Formats: sequence, C-alpha cells, structure tokens
Amino acid sequence: MKIFSIILIIVLILFVVSQIWAQRQVSGIETYPYRVVKTYDGFEVRTYERANFIYVTMDARSYSESSSKGFRMLAGYIFGGNDRQQKIAMTSPVVMEMDSDVTMKFLVPAQYKMDELPKPENAEVRFATEQERTVAAITFGGFANDEKILAQKDELFKRLAAVGIQHTGQWSFLGYDPPFKMFGRKNEVVVEVLP
Repeated sequence: MKIFSIILIIVLILFVVSQIWAQRQVSGIETYPYRVVKTYDGFEVRTYERANFIYVTMDARSYSESSSKGFRMLAGYIFGGNDRQQKIAMTSPVVMEMDSDVTMKFLVPAQYKMDELPKPENAEVRFATEQERTVAAITFGGFANDEKILAQKDELFKRLAAVGIQHTGQWSFLGYDPPFKMFGRKNEVVVEVLP
C-alpha cells in the first residue's frame, strides 16, 4: 500500500509538472491579431487584421476526419519540411474552415513576408493572404469533437439570429491548445458577419 501511495504521488507530481509545461508552451505563441467590435450575451463580434497563412485543403467533411492529417502536413512544413529545412514558429489558433471540404490553416508569423517563406516539400501545403474581416465568435472549453463543434456553431447562429446579425454561413473552428494540455483549454467557432 505504501509503494502504491508513493507511485501515485509521483504520477500526480509528473502530471502537474507536465500541465505547467503545457501552459508555458502556449503562453508565448503569436496569435491571430484582432480587436473586439462589440460583446453580446454569449458571443462577441471582432475584426481580424490582414494576415498570411499556410494551409492545406482535405477531402473531408468533419473535424475528426481531418484534424490529425491536416496538422501533420502543416506541422511537417513548419518543423523543417521545406526546401531550406527551416523551422518556423508555431502560432495560434489552428483554424479549420468547415465547408464541403475542410481547410486547415496556420498563421504565418508576422516577421515573414510571403516571398520570404521557404518552398514546402509537400505540394499540398499552400499559402494565402486573408484580408481584414469581421466575424462573430463563440468560445468553449474542453476537448473539441464534432458534436461539440456543431453544437457551438448552432448556438452561435441562433444567438446571431436573436439579435438580427446576418452572416455568410461560412464558419470555422479555432483550436488554441496542444493535445497534451488537459485543463483551461480554449476553442472557438467563428462565422463571418455581413456589414
């Protein structure tokens, strides 16, 4: 019994240390810059700045079908899978545009211009510049899955209808945390709103 207690204490200490480490991993990451336009009950409207992205589009219709595959391809590029074997800093959030296909995007760190980026080894990895845009965003915690994401999308659409805000219907899932972070996780669903 004493050995079991010691092992349990060691496991708990290692778990706490791992979560502190996980929090530090995300605390200094560059994020997609925006300003809040207005806060409503349960969501906010925000304007994102013009920004550059690397992205990959997959023949998939859900988060579960595409999240691991897309992340592997994009992470491969930023961890050196390019013609210079150059590492590029991770950014946050990971954006997944949920349409007839799923497009996963990583924000390009602001220090890079598009023509300065190395060429991907994987031809499916591409680059795009997004212009300034205004979205409505709803935030939720925990680990994301298709059911939670769709429920939050439906809730956001319902809240927008209740206050008379029109939108394009083009929505995205934003994931902010690595899979090894267990607590204080942040996720969002956003949809572009009409002027």
